[in-house]
Amino acid sequence: MQTFVYLVRHGDSPKNRENERTRGLTEKGMRDAKEITELLKEEEIEVFASSPYSRAVLTIQELAELSGKEVLLFEDLKERVFSEGDKRLSDEELYPLLEKSFVDAEYALPGGDSNKACQERAIRVLKEILTSCQGRKVAIGTHGAVMTLMLAYFDSRHNLNFLHQLSKPDVYRMTFEEEKLMEVNRLWGS
Repeated sequence: MQTFVYLVRHGDSPKNRENERTRGLTEKGMRDAKEITELLKEEEIEVFASSPYSRAVLTIQELAELSGKEVLLFEDLKERVFSEGDKRLSDEELYPLLEKSFVDAEYALPGGDSNKACQERAIRVLKEILTSCQGRKVAIGTHGAVMTLMLAYFDSRHNLNFLHQLSKPDVYRMTFEEEKLMEVNRLWGS
């Protein structure tokens, strides 16, 4: 019995230093969320899960509402915590941190997650979803690092280069037989 998981990376969000949890979507991000709805509405997705961060929820919310479903929030699907506090790091601060993190999976700044810790918590949720939603179609509102780390758990080709080539938004469909990943297909922009 196949289970389909649609990893939906959030749309464009403001690059300001506001709180990571409440940072929403830009105008472009909102337009792209509508395109996500158009792209996936024929997929007959039955379950909607998300990071609790606003930008991830907002990217799949219209699709969930169109399907008559609620978006279930999972704290462990939140973006990788890069440093203490809920403020966004600048790209100048973030890129060297990401490079070190993909060389050493246990590297983290004080108060932050390592790639290993982030991957473990996200995979724990994914496995829970695969068990409870076996044979169904599930959309997960997520973030670039979390998406990459979930995919990397199954295939090491999903690495820093993969993360850098992701778009905002982006959509990948994972096909599972129980907990075994059978196939990954990019749906956004293909």
